[in-house]
Amino acid sequence: MTTERRQADVRVGLPLWIYLPALVGCLLVVLPLVAMGAKVDWGSFVQLVTSESATAALKLSLRTAFASTVLCVILGVPMAIVFARSNVRGLSVVRSLILLPLVLPPVVGGIALLYTFGRQGLLGEHLEMMGIRIAFSTTAVVLAQTFVALPFLVVSLEGALRTAGQRYEAVAATLGARPTTVLRRVTLPLVLPGLVSGAVLAFARALGEFGATLTFAGSLEGVTRTLPLEIYLQRESDPDAAVALSLVLVVVAIVIVVAVRRRSSAGAL
Repeated sequence: MTTERRQADVRVGLPLWIYLPALVGCLLVVLPLVAMGAKVDWGSFVQLVTSESATAALKLSLRTAFASTVLCVILGVPMAIVFARSNVRGLSVVRSLILLPLVLPPVVGGIALLYTFGRQGLLGEHLEMMGIRIAFSTTAVVLAQTFVALPFLVVSLEGALRTAGQRYEAVAATLGARPTTVLRRVTLPLVLPGLVSGAVLAFARALGEFGATLTFAGSLEGVTRTLPLEIYLQRESDPDAAVALSLVLVVVAIVIVVAVRRRSSAGAL
């Protein structure tokens, strides 16, 4: 057995004290979810999550989240490729601005969108003159979700591109392939798992979006009232329904996290 093999077989132990804060952190996240699950009225669960308002909100959330995910892919893939492969001066500043929604309060994003696409906004004023109204419409929901979800796809795909490197692309270019052919036949297939993971994360973020949607799109049933908004409204009038609908989102989130985790464990990211 070689020295390298022996070193690989040696497991580095952890100090015992580190398990305590790790356990506290786990409890901080898990206990509220358990407490919420304990409050669910299981006898009326199906009735609560299939009410007319809940069903309308869920359908709207799924439609808009899917539309915003498609928009994230269309816009985010080129952005991630440029960030990972281009050496244009000042690109790091642009990247920092693009990733701002990751740390900005969603309500700030909603205000920014309102002052851009609202009736008196930077672009909205001109769109109104053409008879196009975006604010407080379903389109506004899609834009709000895209605004907060786009950075998740960009970061995920950019990381996959940097990890993959450029050796295969360089070989293809050496053999005479044009840049578009290299992108289509080499780059995208190579990072496809990262793209899928990024799209799934973007969908999850869009599905759970609340602050920007409420600020920019409002809460009109069947038009802009997504499931998170429905949960917020039900919290005051029907707490049992709010808890039941919250559990639905938790289950969806768990499924998404597990799916992304499996891809990550398999070396997709």
